[in-house]
Amino acid sequence: MSFAASDNTDFDVAVIGGGHAGAEAARAAARLGAHVCLITFDAKTIAQMSCNPAIGGVGKGQIVREVDALGGLMGLAADATGMQFRMLNRSKGPAVWGPRCQSDRHAYAAWVQQVLADEANLTIVEGEATEILTEAGRVVGVRVNSAGRTIELACRAAIVTAGTFLNGKMHLGEKIWPGGRIDEPAAIHLSDSLRTCGLELGVLKTGTPPRLAAESIDLDQCTRQDSDETPSPFSFLNDTIDTEQIPCYLTATTPAVHDAVRENLHRAPLYTGQIQSTGPRYCPSFETKIVRFADKASHQIFLEPEGRDTNWVYVNGMSTSLPVDVQEVMIRNIPGLAEAEVLQWGYAIEYDFAQPTQVLATLETKTTRGLFLAGQILGTTGYEEAAGLGLIAGVNAAASLAGRSPLVLGRDQAYIGVMIDDLVTKGVTEPYRMFTSRAEHRLSLRADNADRRLTPIGREIGLACEKRLKRFDSERLAAEQARKILHETRVDGKALWQLLRRPGANLAELIDQAPGEAAAALGEIVRRYPKPIESLAIDSRYEGYQAKERSALRQMTQLDKKLIPPGLDYSVVHQLRHEAREKLSQVQPRSLGQALRVSGITPADITIISIHIAARNQ
Repeated sequence: MSFAASDNTDFDVAVIGGGHAGAEAARAAARLGAHVCLITFDAKTIAQMSCNPAIGGVGKGQIVREVDALGGLMGLAADATGMQFRMLNRSKGPAVWGPRCQSDRHAYAAWVQQVLADEANLTIVEGEATEILTEAGRVVGVRVNSAGRTIELACRAAIVTAGTFLNGKMHLGEKIWPGGRIDEPAAIHLSDSLRTCGLELGVLKTGTPPRLAAESIDLDQCTRQDSDETPSPFSFLNDTIDTEQIPCYLTATTPAVHDAVRENLHRAPLYTGQIQSTGPRYCPSFETKIVRFADKASHQIFLEPEGRDTNWVYVNGMSTSLPVDVQEVMIRNIPGLAEAEVLQWGYAIEYDFAQPTQVLATLETKTTRGLFLAGQILGTTGYEEAAGLGLIAGVNAAASLAGRSPLVLGRDQAYIGVMIDDLVTKGVTEPYRMFTSRAEHRLSLRADNADRRLTPIGREIGLACEKRLKRFDSERLAAEQARKILHETRVDGKALWQLLRRPGANLAELIDQAPGEAAAALGEIVRRYPKPIESLAIDSRYEGYQAKERSALRQMTQLDKKLIPPGLDYSVVHQLRHEAREKLSQVQPRSLGQALRVSGITPADITIISIHIAARNQ
């Protein structure tokens, strides 16, 4: 619903920003009973895919499955509007498989907007949030410029999910202008208010490539890339993807493209000093690729359609802020693009962010009670990372107002837990992107078992719907029955569970070898519940490795259970090294386990802190 002058201006939670973090935060808080307002410049741009029209990938796809398992939106939205589904990393082990889909960017945004419009506890407010209002160190409201007037919305918690809009500055060649996205304004006042709340802000950078008209591309010179034959949905509520799948195409850059970039580096904002902030290392601008990988004669380019009913094509792999005339030379020298019509040029954007060590693991700031941060304001990059953070912030904002315990996911429970622990413990020096390599428990944190890990938590916090819970319970019981049969049924003296662990073992073939009654029972379970049983089979293959993971986990869990008193004054712990005092004072870890993960902290430091806490408690 939209905000009108006569509408109520008293809310429990105010969410500032309508991107992927804001959408998840607003919906989660509203579903948990809070009266929520979502403040955005334009309701029609909520959940817009500002950059690549795709969801998921290696590491990122796991986060989408986790958001879904908890009861969030992103997986359902991706399934409803995806155009090409592929499971990445299939040649490697299941622990690093990454579900990904090419999305219809307009349909995706429209789907999310409709879900939010149907949420009874949610009001959409169009305008610019300019100030966080506080009293005695606690959030009491948000000041908004809306339709030429200033209004004050009362609230007891605020979640800032400003994305790239926070003091956003756009770059295209020598041209610089304020903006949060192409043809959209920047949030130019909120940064000062956040500083007044005690937050220190820095600047990060991201960018986007040109978009081309589909009919102007010579696809005969490109390589077609189709969807998987059997697409894998993101949401555990969906069995299949039934929509028509659309191909993407691959091409590559040429020496002429690279020469054009090298000859014009003196005009590139990244190299003239015009842009001084840091961009994402693992999704660099094209000019950075040319400098960093000077020996490479070619870089792959993916031509990805932005929707079923649009001719816009996203040129994945060519993010750039070089001047227009240079971008044109680059495009003309790529096979298939000689006659391509450019609908939008690539550009870069700088924006304010808050070093994430300034927030707790709940995503509430350490400086102001009731003020939460989520998404790119915490130094992350990507829709998926934003969605995971937004959901946690929404849950915890609602929980804090209702007097419920906060949701803090451990590193052994979810990639979302790994991400938040990394952010609040280590901070960032560049935009944070999730990779499977960041998770020490990745054999257990697979995309296929996110429901088993997190849906019980979704039930506990009240976010998982009845349909999800009913399905989960049925699949859990079926998996338990299958596990029992696999352990008890023997072929040639060995349990089927053991035989499943052999390289190349196939469950269907093992069922054929099983005694009649067991084969029939297993076959029926697999027929009715193929995905949970496939996940169970993966468990059997990783069982030995997971035992080692659990051993290491037990040691860290003991440290994570040993909580550090809030606000501990490390300056009085005289045996601590000066560096340790500084870092621990800044991060304020909640447990000895988190303290050990702070960069530069040693086991000896943890021993000293433990002794100090014990002495305090005597």
